[in-house]
Amino acid sequence: GEAVSGRGRDPRPNVIFLLTDDQGWGDAAFAGHPYLATPGLDRLAAEGTRIQQFYTAASVCSPSRTGFLTGTYPARHRIHGHFSSSEQNSARAMPDWLDPAVPTLPRLLQQSGYATAHFGKWHLGSGAGAPSPDAYGFDVSRSVNGNGPQLGNEATEDYFRARSTGLIMDEAIAFMKANRERPFYINAWTLLPHAPLKPLPAQLAPFAAVNPDPAHPAFGPWLQRYYGRTRNLKAQMQVHLASLADLDSQVARLLAALDELGLTEQTLIVYSSDNGPEDDRVSNASNAGMGSTGPLRARKRSLYEGGIRTLGLIRWPGHVPAGRVDTSSVVGGVDLLPTICRLAGVSLPEALRPDGEDLSENWLGADHPRRRPLHWEWLFTVQGPADGYQPPPLAVRDGDWKLFVDHRGQRAELYRIPTDPGEERDLSREEPEVVKRLTRLALDWAATLPADPQRTRLAAGETPQRTAPKTATPPRVNRAAAMQRWDKNGDGRLTLEEYSSGLAKPDAEQRFQRFDANSDGTLSREEFVGKEPPR
Repeated sequence: GEAVSGRGRDPRPNVIFLLTDDQGWGDAAFAGHPYLATPGLDRLAAEGTRIQQFYTAASVCSPSRTGFLTGTYPARHRIHGHFSSSEQNSARAMPDWLDPAVPTLPRLLQQSGYATAHFGKWHLGSGAGAPSPDAYGFDVSRSVNGNGPQLGNEATEDYFRARSTGLIMDEAIAFMKANRERPFYINAWTLLPHAPLKPLPAQLAPFAAVNPDPAHPAFGPWLQRYYGRTRNLKAQMQVHLASLADLDSQVARLLAALDELGLTEQTLIVYSSDNGPEDDRVSNASNAGMGSTGPLRARKRSLYEGGIRTLGLIRWPGHVPAGRVDTSSVVGGVDLLPTICRLAGVSLPEALRPDGEDLSENWLGADHPRRRPLHWEWLFTVQGPADGYQPPPLAVRDGDWKLFVDHRGQRAELYRIPTDPGEERDLSREEPEVVKRLTRLALDWAATLPADPQRTRLAAGETPQRTAPKTATPPRVNRAAAMQRWDKNGDGRLTLEEYSSGLAKPDAEQRFQRFDANSDGTLSREEFVGKEPPR
């Protein structure tokens, strides 16, 4: 573990932000999952508060992480989708990384004397020229999907993803031990349960007898229909459960380490996911697409509840009420920066105006309504539009109401979320005054955002584009010849390392995953030569 020099222990809380990747609102035993035991997460929930209406700032990873880190809506930074290749970023009018000059939560804590660390997935920019996490206020980092010191190498390490949560917790525990005499802040951002999932045989074995019922009453109507059309629900669910169970065991190990170090009472833990669960129609996500949204509608990328409403657990013994289920507070990812800064005794700079608000009193047990609405924008398509997963592109949550509307102020959908979390009853015709008021909020907010060509197209009535629109068509690759050149050991299959080395492009891993139809971590000749990559 790396110690950061500083003075002796002060009374401010340590902060650990546990952020998982594509975990659904129902993906825990305490959240009602009928086939998954999660003693680590159950302990966290029992010893802290579960915020039932906890929202991320976006329905996919990079913009969601931007909201957590900056306290501002990702659209203000032109971060509308996941960071990919420079070509794809440019095609979506996005930068290649989050501007390191933007104020961030870790930098504010670092400047006030906290030791800061990031371990795990980054996905706020990587590749040539991208800043590493230290540029955003981290003293120490070991990352994936980022520059700087790496957690490991998925291209060369078999079962790396299956072991990755343990590696993240190894780093976090070592950092805690090295900095136990001063306040610290840790991002422990997992890779799981994001695709591709390939659990170790020992992780998978306990789930061999699981035969899930798609009509189980723990699953709401939207999820029952989704599971009901899944190709191989039994096998896919077993892999997903094995991955979640390992994640849970590593959370339990972290909690035990805090106990052993005598730091439990001094440590605030926040646990969430970056967005809702993946859709199994994405080419490499047949197993990762088995996440549970419980009663919620839709999945990752959608602005319906299943795409942006995630687990929200807060634990700080003696401060945050234990065993509380907070059903009234509406909390957003943009609220973390002002809320954690208040709990850590850190004043915000006068020039900093976060979109989020300080909800520390709610975290500590009060029941105050939020003062500001929450806003979202999704400019692209989603999987499952025929299933009812593609709402209008703007959403606003104010009080009990959630409104969807397009950039012309049309196609309104209105839901009263506390009584209709599945967004099944559109009340827009019954509540015209609410629609009028919230439409004005949504359009006024959109008018404050930097100009974007896709937003302009949507405002003109065009249909959404893909999340990664095609740019100029590249020269066609002779894949048969490429496979012969890149298959260094002559076994008739390409590993990620062989593929990446041969292709020599920054988005090689994403391309590899599109070919890897069975998610086994290698490309057969049929997968690579015999067909185009799934889109």
